[in-house]
Amino acid sequence: MALATLAAPAGAISQALAAQSGAKKIPVGIELYSVREELAKDIPGTLRTVAKQGYEVVEFYAPYLDWTPQIAMEARKVMDDAGIRCHSTHNNMPSFTADGLKKAIELNRIIGSTNIVMASGPRITTIDGWKALGEQLTAVSDQLKPLGMATGYHNHANEWPLLEGKRPMDVLAASSSKDVTLQFDVGTCVEAGQDPVAWINANPGRIRSVHCKDWGAGAGRGYNVAFGEGDVPWLRIFEAAEKTGGVQFYLIEQERTAPGQQFQMMERCIANWKKLRG
Repeated sequence: MALATLAAPAGAISQALAAQSGAKKIPVGIELYSVREELAKDIPGTLRTVAKQGYEVVEFYAPYLDWTPQIAMEARKVMDDAGIRCHSTHNNMPSFTADGLKKAIELNRIIGSTNIVMASGPRITTIDGWKALGEQLTAVSDQLKPLGMATGYHNHANEWPLLEGKRPMDVLAASSSKDVTLQFDVGTCVEAGQDPVAWINANPGRIRSVHCKDWGAGAGRGYNVAFGEGDVPWLRIFEAAEKTGGVQFYLIEQERTAPGQQFQMMERCIANWKKLRG
């Protein structure tokens, strides 16, 4: 199979961020689901395009598990040549079976990724089910740690409403090792009416990557809004993520885009990022 065919005042906060991080720059990347139409047609061209747009990091999503090692090596060469890196992948449940994890480890190591993130869990209807998922992630973490790798969980909106009097996200965090990254999808937290800054501050050091997905209330908005144009308080989130959360990289994700406009939308998103970050 050929690679090409696979699939506070703003100023004050900005100054505070710079001081807190000692001028350390947190790289910004893209969750490649945002350009899934283009990725399915041409992986090398898509990687080169997002690199030219200014994205420094990419995150591949679940279909990568169908790759051969040769395809992964070709993707790695394109990334190296384009000057971008892959720190993490998004994975469905097949990656967390014995055979699936073995293959995920192999492919992630080839492309340079050290984080095998669970993109979403199975359908869970009880608090005990969420506890069991946390324990499963801890077991995966224990397997990956000797390899210099890690796992994590990516939230959506359904982990926030109370279940048996508790928020599933709180249960998952409490029942999993602190080595398990709580990859924070901000937009879905805001959509659920939760406080994203409070969540970051409640989990110091575990918000190692952030999906910068915006969301806006009102007709026609939702996830149609571009990053930086919705209701998410991004400057407060950056401040908390860098001061308390332990963020290592950001990933802009655009869930909805008009057909044929994904590259244009991601150009708009990175432009908004640069305005926010100065």
